[in-house]
Amino acid sequence: MVRACGIAGLSRTAYYRSPDDGAACDLDAPVIEALRTLIDAHGQWGFWKCWQRLRDLGHAWNHKRVHRVYCALRLNQVRRTKKRLPARVVTPLAAPAQLNDTWAMDFMGDTLYCARRYRTFNVIDEGNRESLAIEIDVSLPSARVLAVLEQLVAMHGAPRRIRCDNGPEFIAETVRAWCAHHGIALVFIQPGKPNQNAYIERFNRSYRTEVLNAWVFTTLVEVRDLSEAWRQTYNTDRPHASLGDVPPLTFLPRPTTPALSQFKLCA
Repeated sequence: MVRACGIAGLSRTAYYRSPDDGAACDLDAPVIEALRTLIDAHGQWGFWKCWQRLRDLGHAWNHKRVHRVYCALRLNQVRRTKKRLPARVVTPLAAPAQLNDTWAMDFMGDTLYCARRYRTFNVIDEGNRESLAIEIDVSLPSARVLAVLEQLVAMHGAPRRIRCDNGPEFIAETVRAWCAHHGIALVFIQPGKPNQNAYIERFNRSYRTEVLNAWVFTTLVEVRDLSEAWRQTYNTDRPHASLGDVPPLTFLPRPTTPALSQFKLCA
């Protein structure tokens, strides 16, 4: 070994020769058999629980040896970890004095009478708390989010920024690229701090109380029809306490054209 390392120019301290597999298996055969017996009976047990059980059964093997065999047999349990998010800067929640300064978006979830789950994607303008869209379906991936935002931008113009949480649909690279293309800043709230997106959270509460919890829906068509009717009432008729008890479009009207009034969001 010394001569071979010298010829190859390798340091003996950095070169390791794997022991003969047959010899290793023969030496570790009792450990392998004991571990396989335990895992066959208790497939969800992790290493330390297996090792403690082996000690209870009278085996005096060192935990390092058992762990080496445990890893060689690929018995390691997959550990679920939370996805790390970059540090988010707290942005003051101040109502803009004009429209299209800041939009807020969020998801909600509910179930039909048949227990089928569905989601809603809600977007409001923080300037007058106007509901811009309530998109409803069983699945709303980032591509669907962009389709809704694309239509809203075509109808009302692009906002200066959009406030949202750290959901996977919002932090997707496609959403970031779309916002950068339109010159829109994405403002992410801190994880676990929904109060930093309080305007959309307050809208969600009203929507859930007056629509989702008030009716029993059997189809998505029913949810969409009633939600759209409520959204129109919310914007034009329903008094809003924080706006001086006037509806959003009375507090701060949005310029519209006949062509835009016929524009429909994708269903």
